[in-house]
Amino acid sequence: MSDARTPAQIEADIARRRQELAVTLDEIGVRVHPKTIMGDAKAKAASAVDRTAGRAYVSANRVVTNVRGQLVTEDGAPRMERIVPVALVVVGLVGLLTVSSARGGGRGGGSRKGCKRRR
Repeated sequence: MSDARTPAQIEADIARRRQELAVTLDEIGVRVHPKTIMGDAKAKAASAVDRTAGRAYVSANRVVTNVRGQLVTEDGAPRMERIVPVALVVVGLVGLLTVSSARGGGRGGGSRKGCKRRR
């Protein structure tokens, strides 16, 4: 038999396999270590936050661009026929909020001191 191995070859093969097994066990130990698991979880969470923040930025940028397109012509001149009504609505809302806060904070927001119960 030409496939017969010498004892030295068998011992060398066993030593090599032991070394491979030791490396594999070390890798498994690192992967299941709590610090490694926590680090992986933190990295995944940070990545998810970054993706979400990026999507939010893109969405906000799209909205601003759309609004700007409605209020400004392509050459950059303001569209007064659209700006004036928007400004009037904003001034009206601010006025309503000011009046309602001056009257006691609106519904249920103010103090009940001095209120009489009606029967």
